[in-house]
Amino acid sequence: MNDMDQKSLFSLYDIPAAFALLTRIPMPFDYGKLSARGAHAVWAYPIVGAVVGAIAGLLISLLAATPIPSAATAMLGLCVLVMLTGAMHEDGLADCADGFWGGATKERRLEIMRDSRIGAFGVIALIVVLVAEWSLIEGVVFADPVALFAAIGAASRAPICAAMYALPNARATGLSVLTGRPKLSTALLGLGLGGVIVLVIFGVSLLSFYLMLGAGFGALIVYLLAYQKLGGQTGDVLGASQKLAAVFALAAAYLA
Repeated sequence: MNDMDQKSLFSLYDIPAAFALLTRIPMPFDYGKLSARGAHAVWAYPIVGAVVGAIAGLLISLLAATPIPSAATAMLGLCVLVMLTGAMHEDGLADCADGFWGGATKERRLEIMRDSRIGAFGVIALIVVLVAEWSLIEGVVFADPVALFAAIGAASRAPICAAMYALPNARATGLSVLTGRPKLSTALLGLGLGGVIVLVIFGVSLLSFYLMLGAGFGALIVYLLAYQKLGGQTGDVLGASQKLAAVFALAAAYLA
């Protein structure tokens, strides 16, 4: 990859680069070239979310046609979402819960978030959020889970693009720092692409509006807390924001 490819707004490597960072799906590309795109590939995050969501939704659709109980179907769908992403969003959620409420200063909170061990706040946050997500998924097992989870996957990752541009890095090292800060044009493209994917799937409808509103609200909660507690964002913050955005989007779908 030449210097022009590394600095251009678009690259053929952007989508596989986003998959390589956000999922455990192996990419048949040179990972050095993929990582070189860094923040330039942020615009493709909603595409990754849509694909991951569609895969989980497809499994749910197939299982819904069998005698398997809806609760088990929802649990298996949730497991697929977690496995495809390597539980990175769940890990971020647990780390943020431990750090935000386990430390009295910014430095101590960041220190706690770097600790690979999970504390009481992290366990509680995971239980509450995963149980809520499981229950909400069970409620849409017999709807159109492929379309719904593809839309939620895109909508819940779109705010990450904006946060990576708008919020400063809370620490000098970490995944978010290594990825870099995207340009405004890249961040806006990713944010807009998330909305476009939702509109392509569900059209200009109340459901589309609620999904985007719910995802944005869930992510905003995390970003406001991160700014208050840390003065900025980290990779854990971005991961946690996706998790809450997805849960709030699922909940909002019931209002449409």
